Amino acid sequence: MTPTYDKVHLKFKLNGIKYDHEQLKEVAYSLVKEGEAYEKNMGDFLLDWLDANPFVKVKTSGSTGIPKDVVIQKDAMIESALMTGDFFNISPGDTALHCLPSRYIAGKMMLVRAMILGLELDVVAPSSNPAYDDEKRYDFCAMIPLQLKNSLNRLKCIKILIVGGASVSKAIITELVKVEARVFETYGMTETVSHIAVKALNGSSGAAPDFQVLRDIQISKDDRNCLVINAAKIADNQIVTNDIVELIAEDRFKIIGRYDNMINSGGVKVFPELVEEKLQEKIEKRFFIASEPDADLGDKVILILEGTSNALEDSVFADLEKFEVPKKIYNLPKFIETETKKIQRQKTYEAILGPMTH
Repeated sequence: MTPTYDKVHLKFKLNGIKYDHEQLKEVAYSLVKEGEAYEKNMGDFLLDWLDANPFVKVKTSGSTGIPKDVVIQKDAMIESALMTGDFFNISPGDTALHCLPSRYIAGKMMLVRAMILGLELDVVAPSSNPAYDDEKRYDFCAMIPLQLKNSLNRLKCIKILIVGGASVSKAIITELVKVEARVFETYGMTETVSHIAVKALNGSSGAAPDFQVLRDIQISKDDRNCLVINAAKIADNQIVTNDIVELIAEDRFKIIGRYDNMINSGGVKVFPELVEEKLQEKIEKRFFIASEPDADLGDKVILILEGTSNALEDSVFADLEKFEVPKKIYNLPKFIETETKKIQRQKTYEAILGPMTH
């Protein structure tokens, strides 16, 4: 039987209790009326999901621009859930842990997967260090990198963990060698209804070098070398991203950096993400690479540090090419973040230097 948004899987449970469509509506009303803030958000989404409309409105996180509302068809969310279920061999009756905010697509999709695939879903408050029961076995969970970092010693209870919202640092990937859970970094956005590709971060073969797309996803590049996604079952139109990629195969790609972050310094193209990767293990504080106008170079590379000091040893930059070395270092005591703890680069930059040129 084809899943539909007006039916809840017979195996679905929420915090250990089985609900049908109408019973779940009552629970949602109760959460909106009496729940904590994160439960109200969950209740709001459940009411939207369980109504007669064929779509929901989803707010983007705002990490790469101004947050906006995106209309997504419920059938697309169902298809996304089925694609994830197929890729990870998730079965009805499997257990899942939900520790993400239900305001955004990643959190909403955890609820949809549970209702459509028939999962037993436990919900905890979406904090940076989620307080889940690590004595209970969970077949599936989704986290952001900060939650993963803070849960590294408590992952033995999780079978499959997907991580999204930002790239996972080399330091965390190194720690994952000791972790039993299979951990995957995801690639996606609100417009693609959560992830459309995944990359293994640990396991017998170690961390994979590139992303593999899920079924029914076609990828290509435009004339900027940016990723183009064709996913007829989850998006009506072709999705053109600003992510510069290398296509490894028809179903695999490697991210080079964002087109809108690219710096042209003296005629040389510098990708902040690649420079940041080289510096990850050299700088303990949070940081990012950006640029500012320069009379000779057009734009010069700069480094923005989180903290009360901008002092760094020259040796930190020893592995960088000459054109990659920051010409200036700025600092801000606390970076500006989204609700899901992603750095808002543009707002953080503008807090120091005014309107961003890249």
